[in-house]
Amino acid sequence: MTRPTVVVLDYGSGNVHSAVKALEKVGADVELTADRRSVAEADGLLVPGVGAFSAVMSALDSVRGGELIDKRLAGGRPVLGICVGMQVLFGRGIERGVDTEGLGEWPGTVDELKADVLPHMGWNTVSAPDDSRLFAGLHDERFYFVHSYGAQQWELDAQPPLPAAAVTWADHGGGFIAAVENGPLSATQFHPEKSGDAGLRLLANWLETL
Repeated sequence: MTRPTVVVLDYGSGNVHSAVKALEKVGADVELTADRRSVAEADGLLVPGVGAFSAVMSALDSVRGGELIDKRLAGGRPVLGICVGMQVLFGRGIERGVDTEGLGEWPGTVDELKADVLPHMGWNTVSAPDDSRLFAGLHDERFYFVHSYGAQQWELDAQPPLPAAAVTWADHGGGFIAAVENGPLSATQFHPEKSGDAGLRLLANWLETL
């Protein structure tokens, strides 16, 4: 069988090499690049993200990341966002008083979690829909989170005949969105590449959708 090709978008985000290694381990040929042709032609695009919402948006803008993501999605080409790479897919982020416009793939606001202890750091369970493809075989597993901000409401209405998005939730001082599967666009708030065997299985599940 041919190994699927995945580009990890290289726009200056930290901690990307663990994601590259995890994808390679589960069977992908992986390239770390922002080359437009490579991004367009790969079977899958992974958008990492570490740090502040505004800093990630600025760095993405420097490589025209929003345009690259839009073009893939317009062609039904799969994209996976991780951590802040998920957060920037929403309409806006509010972090330490800074209100930043996001990529707007989904409506909604990312803001501070309503928890007594922040950041939310460590292992946590999630509640995934029964028909989730990302979480197939993983409904009793735990995943590794490290964040203080998140999307706490899902605001995209179902648009028939397209199926409704599969939204997975977790709890830390209140509910927040842990993952989304919406056509070719998927994302996780947690780090699958740091989530042991469960995270590897999730990445393998994503590869199977490419």
